[in-house]
Amino acid sequence: MKKRVFRRIIVFALFLISISGFTGCERIQEAYGMINRPPPQPPIPVYAVNVMTAGQGSISDYISFAGDVMAASSVDVFSDIAGRVNRLSVSVGSRVNRGDLIATVDPSRPGMEFIPSAVRATISGTVVSLPAQLGMTVSQAVPIARIAGGSALEIRLNIAERFISRVGMGQTCEITLDAWPGEIFYGRISEVSPVVDPASRTMEIRITIGNHDFRLKAGMFAKVRIITEQKNNIVKLPSSAMIQRFGEDYVYVAVDDPENEGIMTAQKRIIVPGIQIDGMMEVVQGLMPGDDVIVRGQSLLNDGSRINIVERLAPLN
Repeated sequence: MKKRVFRRIIVFALFLISISGFTGCERIQEAYGMINRPPPQPPIPVYAVNVMTAGQGSISDYISFAGDVMAASSVDVFSDIAGRVNRLSVSVGSRVNRGDLIATVDPSRPGMEFIPSAVRATISGTVVSLPAQLGMTVSQAVPIARIAGGSALEIRLNIAERFISRVGMGQTCEITLDAWPGEIFYGRISEVSPVVDPASRTMEIRITIGNHDFRLKAGMFAKVRIITEQKNNIVKLPSSAMIQRFGEDYVYVAVDDPENEGIMTAQKRIIVPGIQIDGMMEVVQGLMPGDDVIVRGQSLLNDGSRINIVERLAPLN
């Protein structure tokens, strides 16, 4: 009986020794790279991005110029006779109607007295200049006053020859002035010269501006945008969202990964760009309103890259 127990103990001890030896050999082989195990997989990179929802809006193409605001029409008022100005009935800025008294001129000479002659407005408008002063002697060639007719003002511009094909009668113009920051006034092209100046290779145009509230003044400096193309209800994005590589124009759109719930990926979309101006871009094909377009962080992406949206930017109006 004792011999059987002793044998079992010896067998069990040999079993433990064989197991520990095998494990030790395996560790040694593993340490020296003798066991072929698959290497650990690196973590899948996740890119931080900002997105903007593609929306519908309008976009305008334009050409920019600058010029001075001036009266659309003005006339000089003269006296019918030579003499001394003995009365002025208006001042600069006065509104007058046709036939209103501007001044009187006394033609009297020493030893001769005459009835003063009335000088009247020849048009309705605003007195913008009074060259004559009270007590001044004037002749028929010296203007008593200058009157700008009506409330309309205009800007005259000389357009370079290369822009002639983009300019025409009736085009809308956006006008901004330092005197009224943040405000846009509107005008239209009312006159286009039929000839090009051969010396400067420019063509003169006139832009009429409504001035019913009289906030604009002749002599102001204006910046003018002539709208050459206007598109409404188009998909637009920041131009910086588009990537141009290997002859392709494309953007990345944030979409849900169909194989992994709760994970977002970047999907490459080939697009056809349209008008690009002032950092905005029209998308003719390739996007729909409501698509979440990646506008920051897209330069490192590939089709299918995992992304983490850190900010949603307000869509363009």
